[in-house]
Amino acid sequence: MSLKEQINEDMKSAMRAKQTERLATIRLLMAAMKQKEVDERLTLDDNAIVGVIDKMIKQRKDSVAAFTQGGRPELAEKEAAEIKVLEVYLPQRMSAEEITAAVQAIVAELGASGPADMGKVMGAVKTRLAGQADMGLVSVAVKAALTR
Repeated sequence: MSLKEQINEDMKSAMRAKQTERLATIRLLMAAMKQKEVDERLTLDDNAIVGVIDKMIKQRKDSVAAFTQGGRPELAEKEAAEIKVLEVYLPQRMSAEEITAAVQAIVAELGASGPADMGKVMGAVKTRLAGQADMGLVSVAVKAALTR
Protein backbone atom coordinates (compact mmCIF):
# COMPACT_ATOMS: atom_id res chain seq x y z
CA MET A 1 0.00 0.00 0.00
CA SER A 2 1.38 3.40 -0.93
CA LEU A 3 1.72 6.16 1.63
CA LYS A 4 -1.09 8.09 -0.06
CA GLU A 5 -3.44 5.10 0.22
CA GLN A 6 -2.47 4.59 3.87
CA ILE A 7 -3.23 8.23 4.67
CA ASN A 8 -6.60 7.94 2.93
CA GLU A 9 -7.45 4.76 4.88
CA ASP A 10 -6.38 6.41 8.14
CA MET A 11 -8.66 9.33 7.36
CA LYS A 12 -11.60 6.96 6.92
CA SER A 13 -10.82 5.11 10.15
CA ALA A 14 -10.50 8.43 12.03
CA MET A 15 -13.95 9.39 10.71
CA ARG A 16 -15.45 6.09 11.84
CA ALA A 17 -13.82 6.37 15.28
CA LYS A 18 -14.87 10.03 15.59
CA GLN A 19 -11.29 11.13 16.32
CA THR A 20 -11.85 14.77 15.43
CA GLU A 21 -8.34 16.11 16.12
CA ARG A 22 -6.63 13.28 14.22
CA LEU A 23 -9.12 13.61 11.37
CA ALA A 24 -8.54 17.36 11.11
CA THR A 25 -4.76 16.87 10.93
CA ILE A 26 -5.05 14.15 8.29
CA ARG A 27 -7.37 16.37 6.26
CA LEU A 28 -4.80 19.19 6.45
CA LEU A 29 -2.18 16.76 5.17
CA MET A 30 -4.44 15.60 2.34
CA ALA A 31 -5.11 19.23 1.39
CA ALA A 32 -1.39 20.04 1.38
CA MET A 33 -0.69 17.01 -0.81
CA LYS A 34 -3.47 17.95 -3.24
CA GLN A 35 -2.24 21.56 -3.35
CA LYS A 36 1.27 20.41 -4.26
CA GLU A 37 -0.12 18.11 -6.94
CA VAL A 38 -2.18 20.92 -8.45
CA ASP A 39 0.60 23.52 -8.22
CA GLU A 40 3.24 21.29 -9.80
CA ARG A 41 0.87 19.33 -12.06
CA LEU A 42 2.12 15.92 -10.99
CA THR A 43 1.15 12.93 -8.92
CA LEU A 44 3.06 12.68 -5.66
CA ASP A 45 5.07 9.57 -4.94
CA ASP A 46 5.98 8.44 -1.41
CA ASN A 47 9.19 10.54 -1.31
CA ALA A 48 7.33 13.69 -2.32
CA ILE A 49 4.65 13.01 0.30
CA VAL A 50 7.35 12.61 2.95
CA GLY A 51 8.68 16.02 1.84
CA VAL A 52 5.24 17.56 2.35
CA ILE A 53 4.98 15.95 5.79
CA ASP A 54 8.47 17.19 6.72
CA LYS A 55 7.47 20.71 5.74
CA MET A 56 4.26 20.55 7.77
CA ILE A 57 6.12 19.24 10.82
CA LYS A 58 8.70 22.02 10.55
CA GLN A 59 5.90 24.62 10.37
CA ARG A 60 4.26 23.16 13.45
CA LYS A 61 7.52 23.07 15.40
CA ASP A 62 8.00 26.75 14.59
CA SER A 63 4.42 27.41 15.73
CA VAL A 64 4.97 25.52 19.00
CA ALA A 65 8.02 27.68 19.72
CA ALA A 66 6.13 30.88 18.87
CA PHE A 67 3.06 29.94 20.92
CA THR A 68 5.18 28.88 23.89
CA GLN A 69 7.12 32.13 23.76
CA GLY A 70 3.88 34.08 23.39
CA GLY A 71 2.31 32.49 26.45
CA ARG A 72 -0.29 30.42 24.56
CA PRO A 73 0.29 26.86 25.88
CA GLU A 74 -3.10 25.59 24.67
CA LEU A 75 -2.23 26.43 21.06
CA ALA A 76 1.26 24.97 21.48
CA GLU A 77 -0.31 21.70 22.72
CA LYS A 78 -2.62 21.58 19.69
CA GLU A 79 0.32 22.00 17.32
CA ALA A 80 2.34 19.37 19.22
CA ALA A 81 -0.58 16.93 18.90
CA GLU A 82 -0.63 17.55 15.13
CA ILE A 83 3.10 16.81 14.98
CA LYS A 84 2.50 13.42 16.64
CA VAL A 85 -0.17 12.54 14.07
CA LEU A 86 2.06 13.56 11.15
CA GLU A 87 5.16 11.75 12.45
CA VAL A 88 3.34 8.42 12.07
CA TYR A 89 3.73 8.71 8.30
CA LEU A 90 7.47 9.36 8.30
CA PRO A 91 9.89 6.52 7.63
CA GLN A 92 12.41 5.50 10.27
CA ARG A 93 14.89 8.37 10.61
CA MET A 94 18.64 8.04 10.44
CA SER A 95 20.60 8.55 13.65
CA ALA A 96 23.03 11.45 14.05
CA GLU A 97 25.97 9.06 13.55
CA GLU A 98 24.47 7.66 10.34
CA ILE A 99 23.85 11.18 9.05
CA THR A 100 27.44 12.21 9.81
CA ALA A 101 28.84 9.13 8.07
CA ALA A 102 26.62 9.66 5.00
CA VAL A 103 27.55 13.35 4.79
CA GLN A 104 31.26 12.61 5.08
CA ALA A 105 31.00 10.02 2.31
CA ILE A 106 29.20 12.49 0.03
CA VAL A 107 31.74 15.25 0.82
CA ALA A 108 34.59 12.89 -0.06
CA GLU A 109 32.82 11.71 -3.21
CA LEU A 110 32.25 15.28 -4.43
CA GLY A 111 35.72 16.43 -3.43
CA ALA A 112 34.26 19.33 -1.46
CA SER A 113 36.83 21.17 0.60
CA GLY A 114 35.31 24.20 2.31
CA PRO A 115 32.27 26.27 3.15
CA ALA A 116 32.09 27.51 -0.45
CA ASP A 117 30.99 24.01 -1.49
CA MET A 118 28.05 23.96 0.97
CA GLY A 119 25.39 24.40 -1.73
CA LYS A 120 26.79 21.64 -3.92
CA VAL A 121 27.01 19.22 -0.98
CA MET A 122 23.54 20.10 0.38
CA GLY A 123 22.02 19.51 -3.07
CA ALA A 124 23.53 16.04 -3.26
CA VAL A 125 22.66 15.21 0.33
CA LYS A 126 19.04 16.33 -0.05
CA THR A 127 18.48 14.04 -3.03
CA ARG A 128 20.06 11.01 -1.34
CA LEU A 129 18.71 11.42 2.18
CA ALA A 130 15.28 12.88 1.42
CA GLY A 131 12.76 11.50 3.86
CA GLN A 132 15.38 9.50 5.73
CA ALA A 133 16.97 12.27 7.78
CA ASP A 134 16.04 15.50 9.52
CA MET A 135 17.44 18.20 7.23
CA GLY A 136 18.28 20.41 10.22
CA LEU A 137 20.68 17.73 11.49
CA VAL A 138 21.98 17.21 7.96
CA SER A 139 22.79 20.91 7.62
CA VAL A 140 24.74 20.85 10.89
CA ALA A 141 26.65 17.75 9.75
CA VAL A 142 27.50 19.33 6.39
CA LYS A 143 28.78 22.51 8.06
CA ALA A 144 30.90 20.45 10.45
CA ALA A 145 32.30 18.32 7.60
CA LEU A 146 33.21 21.36 5.50
CA THR A 147 34.89 23.37 8.28
CA ARG A 148 37.46 20.72 9.12
